[in-house]
Amino acid sequence: MTHHEPIKVLVAVAWPYAQGSLHLGHMAGAYIPADIYARYRRSLGDDVLMVSGSDVHGTPITVKADEMGVTPAEIVDKYHPEFLTYWKDLNVDWDLFTTTGTDTHKRVVQDFFTRLLENGYLYPHMTEQFYDEQASRFLPDRYVEGTCPHCGYLDARGDQCDNCGKTLDPIDLIDPRSKLSGTTPVMRETEHYYWRLSAFNEPLLEWLESREGWRPHVINFAKGMVTEGLHDRAFTRDLEWGIPLPIDDIGPGKSIYVWWEAVMGYLSAPQEWAKLQGTPDAWKDWWENPDAESVYFVGKDNIPFHAIYWPALILGHGGLNMPTNVPANQYVTFGGAKASKSRGVGRPVGWYLDRFEPDALRYAIAQTLPESNDSDLSDGEIVRRVNEELVATWGNLVNRVVAMTNRYFDGVVPTPGDLNDADTVALASRQRALDEVSENLAAVRLRAGIARAMQMAGDANAYLNDLAPWITAKTDMDRTGTTLWVAHQLIAATAVALAPYLPETSVRVLEAQGIESPDSGPVWQVPTVTGGTQLAALGPLFAKVELDLED
Repeated sequence: MTHHEPIKVLVAVAWPYAQGSLHLGHMAGAYIPADIYARYRRSLGDDVLMVSGSDVHGTPITVKADEMGVTPAEIVDKYHPEFLTYWKDLNVDWDLFTTTGTDTHKRVVQDFFTRLLENGYLYPHMTEQFYDEQASRFLPDRYVEGTCPHCGYLDARGDQCDNCGKTLDPIDLIDPRSKLSGTTPVMRETEHYYWRLSAFNEPLLEWLESREGWRPHVINFAKGMVTEGLHDRAFTRDLEWGIPLPIDDIGPGKSIYVWWEAVMGYLSAPQEWAKLQGTPDAWKDWWENPDAESVYFVGKDNIPFHAIYWPALILGHGGLNMPTNVPANQYVTFGGAKASKSRGVGRPVGWYLDRFEPDALRYAIAQTLPESNDSDLSDGEIVRRVNEELVATWGNLVNRVVAMTNRYFDGVVPTPGDLNDADTVALASRQRALDEVSENLAAVRLRAGIARAMQMAGDANAYLNDLAPWITAKTDMDRTGTTLWVAHQLIAATAVALAPYLPETSVRVLEAQGIESPDSGPVWQVPTVTGGTQLAALGPLFAKVELDLED
């Protein structure tokens, strides 16, 4: 692999609403892919800053709080700590996972608002909004439900239709009803700041046309939406739970619209991180340095926000880096239905963490990532992938070679004798395979990357079967030692390729072979297992999963 000059890489990951347990669809959609990619970039020596946090101001939280008769803060205090346990248990290695409830976030958002206002992109506008006369409240978009005007879905929300994915305004809905009282809301006048989004049609289209290597469904969706024409959007809303405006010229009880506020977390989280490090200006290395990259990991319902609205906000602000890539995933479905917190489709992550080893669960997710189309995931398929692929191919390879090294050489990696053609071919394949895995990871083709890494394990098993060291051990220990030495080299290279996907077990394998990794994980290069190395104890990498799928 050619020498790689270190690059500053911002890995920016969708902010989950802190109003319910996350499910496997979330993990496959954004969090595991982001962690795989960040670990890969770190292994190249890049300076990665991976950030996200709980979105604490979303109306889903106030809706949940109303339903349960508690405050929004109580909902957040329940679910944010739960999210932190997922990351720990799944080895998702954040530089910072924060919330939108911090003082830093409030300051950054209010400064952003002021900057847009000064640049002429915000203006006050009297508008009509749905009002629930029974509850005596203006209704934010998620408090209004009705029939989607595009696809006829009966339970569309006032901000978006879950069925067809179209962005909506509450006024678009057919037969609107209040989520608070079930009554038909009426229109009342209210004043808000509006965002001059229409000013960004041409610059956004020009920018989108210049993107290379983006996933077709992302770039096509974004271009299509901009080509249709972007319209000015409300930038504030009648809601106390949120970031207040830094000015009070349009009356009390107004907050900055959560959709625009939440994406500003990608700017506030690095500032919070920098402050925690004691280097408050360090965030600029990722946000104002033209050589830095920023890669946004989101699900496809978030494409408009990350490929259109957030870039438009950045353009309106000025002086900040535009996204390098937005490798949005499609949906993971469970039994054909889209995983959904609100609709209870897909089991919560905790259920799987009680039953699967973290790397085994990461493996099954990585092998079914919905990169180019929706992919269906069933519990039975997860079990099959773990048992028939991970345990049978990779786990079995490592266990066989370690067992034979223990049996024939007292657990010491043999020193090789003369190499035959099969040895030479096998050893030469390592660099080529690692380069191919690297090409896939660099292009965020993570499924193809793990498939290629597992092919390395399969090829190593084939090499072992061809040279049959358990047979040559009866007659030729030099040959047996050379075969096992080669097998250890193949295992070590495969462990490096698998490390972004399976961080815990890959490091265990390499450390058992005497290869130390830096804190950020193995270095992306073909390692050498030295003859004469005493293997550290290494139990079975993975246990076969026996799961009662009815529980």
